[in-house]
Amino acid sequence: MPEKSPKKISLPPSITVKKFSELLDLPVNITISELMKNGILATINEPIDFETASIIANDLGYETEETTEISEKEMTLEKLIEILKHEKESGENLKKRPPVVTILGHVDHGKTTLLDTIRKTNVAAKESGGITQHINAYQVKKKGELITFVDTPGHEAFSAMRERGVSLADIAILVVAADDGVRPQTKEVIQYLLEKKIPVVVAINKIDKPEANIQRVKQELADNGILLEDWGGQVLYSKISAKQNIGIDDLLDNILLVAEVEDFKADYKRDALGIVLESHLDPQKGPVSTILIKTGTLKEGQDLVAGSVFGRVRRIDDFKGNKISQAPPSTPASIIGLHSAPNSNDIIQVVLDGKIKKDKLGTSENSQDSIGAEALTTQKIYKTIADEKIKKLNVILKSDVQGSLEAIQQILSEIKSEEVAVSYISFGVGNITESDVRLAGSSNAVIFGFNVNATPVAKRMAETSKVEIKNYKIIYELVEEVKRRLIALLPREFERTDFGKMKVLAIFRTDKEKKEMIVGGKVTNGKIANESLIEVLRGEIPIGKGTLKNLQQNKVNVNEVASGNECGITFKGETKIKEGDILLSYKEEEKKKTL
Repeated sequence: MPEKSPKKISLPPSITVKKFSELLDLPVNITISELMKNGILATINEPIDFETASIIANDLGYETEETTEISEKEMTLEKLIEILKHEKESGENLKKRPPVVTILGHVDHGKTTLLDTIRKTNVAAKESGGITQHINAYQVKKKGELITFVDTPGHEAFSAMRERGVSLADIAILVVAADDGVRPQTKEVIQYLLEKKIPVVVAINKIDKPEANIQRVKQELADNGILLEDWGGQVLYSKISAKQNIGIDDLLDNILLVAEVEDFKADYKRDALGIVLESHLDPQKGPVSTILIKTGTLKEGQDLVAGSVFGRVRRIDDFKGNKISQAPPSTPASIIGLHSAPNSNDIIQVVLDGKIKKDKLGTSENSQDSIGAEALTTQKIYKTIADEKIKKLNVILKSDVQGSLEAIQQILSEIKSEEVAVSYISFGVGNITESDVRLAGSSNAVIFGFNVNATPVAKRMAETSKVEIKNYKIIYELVEEVKRRLIALLPREFERTDFGKMKVLAIFRTDKEKKEMIVGGKVTNGKIANESLIEVLRGEIPIGKGTLKNLQQNKVNVNEVASGNECGITFKGETKIKEGDILLSYKEEEKKKTL
């Protein structure tokens, strides 16, 4: 009889012990026993990852495969822009859509407060460290017209994320503080807006402050290529106080004026195309993606591709969390149904059932562990350098959303050192799992988590295998800890300060057991300092080192003896001093290590 081939089962990236038992057609207690044999303590409702489930299934004679992903011609942001351009030129089936607006400006110029005032929710209080670390999107209504806002991070460390926000938007609001003027970060934003030819509305904020100087702001904007309307230019502006809710209506009116001139339209009838703003793994709902529809209408039940991730829309929520059945152009929405978390900036496209070709991707990285070619290239560079000549800090990095992951890696990539570097063993979106712990144990890595938790199974494994897990809610605290650990890897450096020399004139006592000698001599230059280090020179050649334990002048203990005076010292060290030797008194201090 021919041998029976092993039964094949498909496993998702994460599965509960109960569902895993059902797939294996085994009682739960048997599955738990098998897990325990492999050192995994997991209860019936706890999730285990694909790798752990695969090991157990293989032991039980099953062949496993991870849920397959889609291999399609990937839609890029550039391709999407081309499609939108062609759609606009064709003029077919086009209807007016809400403008998509982003707010940019220097840190502390009031960007978040302005958003807060517009949408009447306290964003600043909810954000750790006062920095808007995630991209959010929402809509407001003015004169019966909808305006979509895409909120991008405001700190200078997040320049790449800001640019991503700008690439999604139709209109940019440039916030400049009336009491501070155009700062370096503002100039960087202006340059980008001018290069990309994005329509701008200027919001001169903090006009209620005594130090406000609106004319200076206008002049500085003009110097940097932004000429306001009352200075003979085309750029509309509003004088506002976000804190005092002054001028906000005027600002919204100006946005609608620009939108009217630009005449933003889209095809509501076609299949939806959109952009992933953020994605995260929810313990109850699974992968949740925040998206912005650029054209077409997304409907519940449609099949989707987002980069290398696929799925079916099981639920659509608006920005308030209310369930909706469809999302038209310029609508921000959260969707549930993709099989894993896509990357920020991945393009969402509806695909017709039957046209999806499901096969394994030709890469070993899980889609949610990849944050773009640039980041992966950086990872490989780090590893190559670290292997060749640099001490490396092995790191496994897990974050709640893609944007935070990018931001952390961006900041860490700015640490420049020829001696130490971060080596990413793995990185991805989602909670810390037992696979992360297993990988950290085998690679001697530290697991850093940002706004995530370790699963109960992973926690127990980490305690048993002594793997270190560090969790943070503020990006800069995580970065500082990584820096501290990198600094600790730097080689120790000492700075030497010479005090003076003495010539040995007499040997009074030698204690071989204590390795001590009492000698007398004359200070020939500088000074001899008590409890200093001693270098022994014979002729001009150093022959050994030791320490000065006690210093006396005229048989009285002293702290130092100046040039021209005689003294006696107790020398501790291996070197045997002779008459005529020169003793050099010095100190060494460890240099403070910095990156």
